[in-house]
Amino acid sequence: MATNREIFDQIAESWYHVRHWPLLRQELEDLAQKWEGGRLLNVGCGHGSDFLPFQQGFELWGIDLSPQMLKQAQRYSAKFNFHANLAIADALSLPFPDASFDQAIAVAIYHHIKGQQEREMALRELKRVLKPGGEAFLSVWNRGQPRFWLKPPEQEIPWKLRDKTIYRYYHLFSYGELKNLLARAGFEILNITPEKLYHFPIKNFSRNICALIRK
Repeated sequence: MATNREIFDQIAESWYHVRHWPLLRQELEDLAQKWEGGRLLNVGCGHGSDFLPFQQGFELWGIDLSPQMLKQAQRYSAKFNFHANLAIADALSLPFPDASFDQAIAVAIYHHIKGQQEREMALRELKRVLKPGGEAFLSVWNRGQPRFWLKPPEQEIPWKLRDKTIYRYYHLFSYGELKNLLARAGFEILNITPEKLYHFPIKNFSRNICALIRK
């Protein structure tokens, strides 16, 4: 079975075109206004689109497992005229000293990590590199979205290329599971909500679960 690095290396260029804008743009723009500035880490930054709302006033850092995704992130930052410090790294072992960052974002990252212990380890790493009182925003896919009803939480989701289909590993979270995982990792949970584009009264059916947390 291909590793996450191999999978995202293969889809990096098509990802750049299909996912060209931040998927949770309103959330990130609101955070940029709330946080105002600081040293920001983007965990699993991919091709870099989630940096866009933080161009002004932030010192931008990003890590990703995929060298090809980081190549696209360099392309993206050049196109939109911003600078981000990029490094090939694993979310389970962040290459930074303790208390290095004022804030962090991690959009659609932790659901790609296999194993409950590994997911908790990655979140503890996130907590380690945040300064005391530092906040982080993250999102994961929700198991309760209708297309996954009656299906197991471990899924292989297709990404179609011109000549083949690539399958990406996802662990689908429930709201309660994410809340418990964040608590075990030692975070203060400020809120856990659906994405802002979700307007139905029952949150359990949202596509994404979004969490704002504090060290």
